[in-house]
Amino acid sequence: MAMDVIDYRILGNDMQYVEVELDPQEAAVGEAGAMMYMEDGVEMDTIFGDGSAQQKGFMNKLFGAGKRLLTGESLFTTIFVNNGTGKRKVAFAAPYPGHIVPVHLPDVGGTLICQKDSFLCAAKGVSMGIAFQQKLGAGFFGGEGFIMQKLEGDGLAFVHAGGTVCEKVLAPGEVLRLDTGCLVAMQSSVDYDIQYVGKIKSALFSGEGLFFATLRGPGKIWLQSLPLSRMANRIVAASSYAKGGGGREEGSLLGGLGGLLDGDND
Repeated sequence: MAMDVIDYRILGNDMQYVEVELDPQEAAVGEAGAMMYMEDGVEMDTIFGDGSAQQKGFMNKLFGAGKRLLTGESLFTTIFVNNGTGKRKVAFAAPYPGHIVPVHLPDVGGTLICQKDSFLCAAKGVSMGIAFQQKLGAGFFGGEGFIMQKLEGDGLAFVHAGGTVCEKVLAPGEVLRLDTGCLVAMQSSVDYDIQYVGKIKSALFSGEGLFFATLRGPGKIWLQSLPLSRMANRIVAASSYAKGGGGREEGSLLGGLGGLLDGDND
């Protein structure tokens, strides 16, 4: 089934929202709690799964909803349908400071692998599944666990990244090392793994944790400068300092085992 073709515009600077324009009977799928406003004529319905063609039938819907639960998302997805006679708009807001990234799925081979909590909204028909991390090291220490979210289809999907977004296209065999929390999304052709920083002194006192994430091309990747976990840690550390508990450096040995492992306490 072809996805609904939706028009959109992204507004705002550091606290963005995306305004999606729907023709009559067109629909968009939004993450639970992401809707900002909708015009008269747009009706909201909450369903199991994502409403894609892959989830027709009760068991498929139940299985799809179960997969979303594994990614830490709600069992339910909310669909916004334009039941009016003209164009109508519905908007979805980013949950924290950062930028919204529109991804035309056919441009990345029809599949996008992204962080569990980065999905914001999509054209109805985009399938939201899970991608298992098959490498034990990456699963345990990669910051994202063994499960990431997989978006499939031939329509538009919108993901959210904290801070500033960095887009890169890796050539075949090209390797990029990064903080484990800074990955937002990648093409399915990109190989994801983790790598020990290599030096005990760096691991304990650099504040970058014990492991880097490594991405090997070919394929396109999206990175974020401010993972939510990093921002939350800074706030908690500042709060503790204000209460007389003393601050700490993120990801260092002195900052606790979580920071020791991944640098961001994911």
